[in-house]
Amino acid sequence: PFMVKCSQSMFLLRKLLRSHVYGAVMNINRGNPGEFEVVVDSWPNFSAVLARRSGQMPVDDCYRSTHAAFYKDVGAYQALLETPGCLRWDTAFHVFGLQEGVATVSQAIAGTKAPHLPQPSMGTPHWTPLTADPHLRLDPAVRVGSLSLAHVDLLNETWTYGGNARSRRYLAEVLERFPSICLQDETGQPISWTLTDPFGTGAHGYTLPTHRNRGHMRAVLVLAARQAQARGFPFFGHTATGNRPMQRLMEELGHQRLPGLCRFILHNPGLGRAGP
Repeated sequence: PFMVKCSQSMFLLRKLLRSHVYGAVMNINRGNPGEFEVVVDSWPNFSAVLARRSGQMPVDDCYRSTHAAFYKDVGAYQALLETPGCLRWDTAFHVFGLQEGVATVSQAIAGTKAPHLPQPSMGTPHWTPLTADPHLRLDPAVRVGSLSLAHVDLLNETWTYGGNARSRRYLAEVLERFPSICLQDETGQPISWTLTDPFGTGAHGYTLPTHRNRGHMRAVLVLAARQAQARGFPFFGHTATGNRPMQRLMEELGHQRLPGLCRFILHNPGLGRAGP
């Protein structure tokens, strides 16, 4: 694979992409807080792109070892992943993207790597960036703030996919490196929030059960969109397939649901679930 490094090439790549890879490239161009790198099958006429974590990741840390994929030709994408050195097939890692072939290629490669079976992909509805600026309705009893490492245990306990040491390390890294927005009660405790992940995606949104149905998440998403757009980022995200309240809220704010699902594929799930 070819490594895309120079700023001019990164700028060109960003113009050509509209996906999670796009968000990773945006962050690379802004100091690379997520420690990512981009590989392509060829340059400048590429047919497949993978944004991957650079450096050595722990063998079992599938939370932090997350990669985003985009392709013009699914065969080129499979060839890229099978290129020696493109991915560490002896570790646990996620690959995700908006195209169906991201999942089918993982299954195809798994057929040649019997011990390294991927978990069946999890699909989530994906939403286009927010283009309008909805009216902000903010409860006068709350104030706007941001999250810090002091809140990592709260996030880890309330995240559907959290609750373990590896998810806690991942959330701590996200809190340290990327923007967040929260609403706080009169004591300064977070009651509703959303984070930004390494791909520029709005993620991990949550409102404490005792504070729901008061418009808090709507306010958080509007504030997060303004924050992202002020940094030059689009504000987009995805929701769980069964989370209709959040999907309705996304629609009310003017997001459009893209066809298909965003696929998340966990490779080597046995490694990813071993240990604390």
